[in-house]
Amino acid sequence: MKNKIDKAIEYYTFKSKEILDFINSNKSLTVEKIIESGDELSTLEYKITALEVAKEN
Repeated sequence: MKNKIDKAIEYYTFKSKEILDFINSNKSLTVEKIIESGDELSTLEYKITALEVAKEN
């Protein structure tokens, strides 16, 4: 089970970094796109946190 959790954490961390790189490299983002990306990052961070807690237990 821990192997699956580790893989999920790795995947969500990768997706989070991908979004951050997109935001940081794009100089012509609209407000809507920034908000949308922030929402996606928030969701990914919640998933990562939940998986890390599950991994500890």
